[in-house]
Amino acid sequence: MNEIEAVGAEALLTSTNAPPTRIPERPWLFAFLIAPMAVLSNGVVNVLAFLLRRQDVSVARSAEIVSLLILPQTIYFLWSPLTDFLLRRRSWLILGAVASAVTELLAFHEHSLAQPSAVALMFLSGCFGQLVVASCGGIMGTLHTEKGRRAASSFYQAGSLAFGAIAIFVLAMLAERLQQPTLGWIAAAMIGFPALAALAAPAQQVLSSERFASTMQRIWLEFKSTFLNWRAVPYTLLMIFPMGSGAAIGLLPGIAQDYHVGGHQVAWMNGIAGALLMAVGSLAATLIPSRIRASVGYLSCGLVNAAMLGVLWLGPLRPSTYFAGVTLYLLTIGASYAMTTAVILEFMGNSGKSGSGRYAIINSLANVPVAYMTALDGRGDNLWGARGLSATEAVLGVVGASILLSYFLTRGRSTGRPPELLEL
Repeated sequence: MNEIEAVGAEALLTSTNAPPTRIPERPWLFAFLIAPMAVLSNGVVNVLAFLLRRQDVSVARSAEIVSLLILPQTIYFLWSPLTDFLLRRRSWLILGAVASAVTELLAFHEHSLAQPSAVALMFLSGCFGQLVVASCGGIMGTLHTEKGRRAASSFYQAGSLAFGAIAIFVLAMLAERLQQPTLGWIAAAMIGFPALAALAAPAQQVLSSERFASTMQRIWLEFKSTFLNWRAVPYTLLMIFPMGSGAAIGLLPGIAQDYHVGGHQVAWMNGIAGALLMAVGSLAATLIPSRIRASVGYLSCGLVNAAMLGVLWLGPLRPSTYFAGVTLYLLTIGASYAMTTAVILEFMGNSGKSGSGRYAIINSLANVPVAYMTALDGRGDNLWGARGLSATEAVLGVVGASILLSYFLTRGRSTGRPPELLEL
């Protein structure tokens, strides 16, 4: 960006008067703000295969439905910029959660969850739910202090994991006792009610008083400052490199028998207990001092996470090895997830007018390594057995983190957020 463009950006971004005083940021609220989407994507979708099986739906058909319902998490950047317009972001969050709850309730009132109409309603529910994610990202981008952003990132991930685990536990426990419509009311309540926490979220400025042309110019400058410069290259690599992907989470139950671990123990270790371990790890990320850049903190967590996989890779094939390795892996991957959100906020800078849209784009990039590392981990298992799975993720994680950490500790030291996005 040249000097003229920078001056223009500063004029646009300071055209709206800032609030006379800064109200408390309350980062702990983000554990509840993300809860609607956590219940839906980490809870309802994950327990859906169990519910479909009880309705005698084949595993193949269940897999097709679940894969479709996961799709909105990847493509939500297509409609998430809507949350930057018309209403305040916290209003969009409540609206998205309520719409998601209502459509999910309607799906559960269908005769079978495998019916095309029920699947369409659940897909629509997922699309509405992603407005919650985009709104959360936009709101986090308005927090003024780095300490507040880090804490918000940790509570955001911890809430996502904890509420998802609770939803799975509640729905799975009640599925055999309650009729499907009643179960739908419970799911809808768990999706909708936590969104009311948005009423206590920090008030957001409405940046819509400008003319359309000025608004579009503001958005273009914000996108250009975030994405169209050399600074964006290392941050993009941070999002798509293999460290801290957590890809092994879904594959660890498959290698449990190699460590002589039974099914009941797997259900707890990789179920609600595992989710709570990751939530604890996310909160532990708040212990990383805010003076350490988010990018450096994230890469350090990635290195530690890869090292923890060494327990499964090099340890004896015993239950104690599995429990120790999985526990350490889940704790450190929780911290990595929290720091991933912090890195997204560092990459994005201040929310400005287009914060939700830019957050959605960057967050979608962060899903890329989960996909390819899952495939590579599976390949490692096929070639070298159970130890090959953990070895593949550990080696690639160390290599990726080491390359980028060397950059951010040297040349990247002078790279900061664009000055025109620091303040509104």
